[in-house]
Amino acid sequence: MSLDLTKISSQIGEMVNSLKSADRDGAQHLKNALDKLTDPGLNLEKLKHKIAESRTTAQWPVAGLFDDLNTHVLPSPVPAEYTALATDGSHIDSDRNQAARCYLINLGTVRLDYGPVSSAELDSFPKLYSAEEDLVISSRDNPLQRENIQGNLLDAKRSVEECAKLAEMSSFLPYGSTAIAIMDGSLILYGLENYPRFVSDELLINGFLKNLDKIKESAESRKLGLTSYISFPQSTHVSNALKVAVCPYEKADCERYCSGKTAGCEALSGVQDRDLFFKLLSYGERSARFLNPSVIVDKFYGVHRVHFFYLKLEDEIARVEVPEWVSLRPDLLELVHTLVLDQCRRGQGYPVALSEAHEQAVVTGADRDQFWSLVEESFVEKKIPVYTSTKSRSKRTRWI
Repeated sequence: MSLDLTKISSQIGEMVNSLKSADRDGAQHLKNALDKLTDPGLNLEKLKHKIAESRTTAQWPVAGLFDDLNTHVLPSPVPAEYTALATDGSHIDSDRNQAARCYLINLGTVRLDYGPVSSAELDSFPKLYSAEEDLVISSRDNPLQRENIQGNLLDAKRSVEECAKLAEMSSFLPYGSTAIAIMDGSLILYGLENYPRFVSDELLINGFLKNLDKIKESAESRKLGLTSYISFPQSTHVSNALKVAVCPYEKADCERYCSGKTAGCEALSGVQDRDLFFKLLSYGERSARFLNPSVIVDKFYGVHRVHFFYLKLEDEIARVEVPEWVSLRPDLLELVHTLVLDQCRRGQGYPVALSEAHEQAVVTGADRDQFWSLVEESFVEKKIPVYTSTKSRSKRTRWI
């Protein structure tokens, strides 16, 4: 039976009325935040010191600051020749209701060469993982300690594989060439802090970060900028820095001063960074650089600590992340800004290389059904008993 929309239409109306009321407050909060961001009397060094000394709640992490908050940077001219590399991935998770314990990762890759001799290389690389060592991450100190690679850990595994493929592609670029390497989403493997240390050692230290090392090594003999692109970001890291700025106390301490009562920063509540910079920036401009405040970045990333800036496009604000070694080189930071914008112009508001990589990587619902059917058929062909759950069989059967 399908969803009966008539039963929730009144609830939708109530939701819309509530959001309309909230929008009025949000507009004033956004104005307050913008006024503080553009305040010529805002002292950057004092604010950085206050942020370092403050204790904010875990619910609103605060961006690290480098540049004047009211920074506007225009893009440079697009190079006559450059290469755009991109990877993206999809997967089929393991399913305990199916005949075999396995998962599949499908990587999409794109190389676009611009200049007098332009070319395009698009490919996909599906890989099935079924060996025991591919299905779990085990502690080297205690083999009985193990985590199954599924759900969040499979997401992280896929990110590692995407980064590995991007590192491989970067190594084949001609020496001295100009290029950008783009990943979708964040450069941060979120959520690993909730797992035992041997998991982060495997996926982050010996996986993702080692691949970032290889890309950095490729950049030593090429003008290569590494970046990740986040469309329609929902972060509030910069807005939270402004909350610290308006806090009436010398050091912001949420639990000590504001627990159970109205805080001075309520005048900025609900403001997202994208709304702030959509008002501040003009088309093509980037914001100041900021440091991602993630604990996992501070603990593990080293030279790959994640910096970010916001980029104004025609219809939205994008969040562009770069490792620290890119951020601290003005030529590479400028290159990332210029080439991400150029890719968005060519891709109707979204980087065309990433869009094409996604098309190569996508796994549809029909693909998943056909994959599991093929697995079952292979079992039958080899005369291996097929054990699936009654739940799985019932989903493929029409009873009424």
